Amino acid sequence: MPEFDLDSFKKTWQEQPVQQKYDNSEILQMLNRKSRNYVKYIFWISVAEFLFFSVMGLFYFVPNDDSNSFLKILEKLGAHKTPEVENSFDNTYFAIKILSLLITAYFVFKFYQNYRKIRIEENLKQLIIRIIKFKKTVNAFILISIVLLIAFMFVFTAFIFYALNTQNIQPTGSELTIVISGIIISTVLSVLLIWLYYRLVYGIIIRKLDKNLTQLQEIDSQEI
Repeated sequence: MPEFDLDSFKKTWQEQPVQQKYDNSEILQMLNRKSRNYVKYIFWISVAEFLFFSVMGLFYFVPNDDSNSFLKILEKLGAHKTPEVENSFDNTYFAIKILSLLITAYFVFKFYQNYRKIRIEENLKQLIIRIIKFKKTVNAFILISIVLLIAFMFVFTAFIFYALNTQNIQPTGSELTIVISGIIISTVLSVLLIWLYYRLVYGIIIRKLDKNLTQLQEIDSQEI
């Protein structure tokens, strides 16, 4: 019986060629499918946000205490709740809601377009370009959402001064300081909450999409 040589066996085993579990084409298809799913998740999240804000917008036509909260600020500054002030506020508030819904609807459409364009049969370079464009669209959506909030707060602040000016009211410095400080603090907190929301909800998906993009770029560099 021949003597068993462990070292020789190890050497022979190490020299065996390692078979790849998946080739590049199979990996490409898996990454494409996963990327498509991530884009789909963001699309459905944006649809849910659009529906949520649309439903909330319906309450604009229903009288409630919240609709008068902004006018109460004017009353504290000494302004009277005249029909002209109420109409100006209502028209501004309505225009802001419509603009917000239009912007959200536009990005829902863009996300849907990106989802439809990422297909299994696309070549590698096209897929990489699609993912990069989609990331830019998501970043633009987040940025515009924050800018829109700041713009809304600026409009409301300007409306306060407009209402006071039309009634020739000069509030005290301490009153203005309290109101303006409250607006600034609420704006900063709102921006932080929006950033945190998108960071958690969209950020998790985008990080996974980034990982796919890195792998796709590695495959692309190997094929060059």
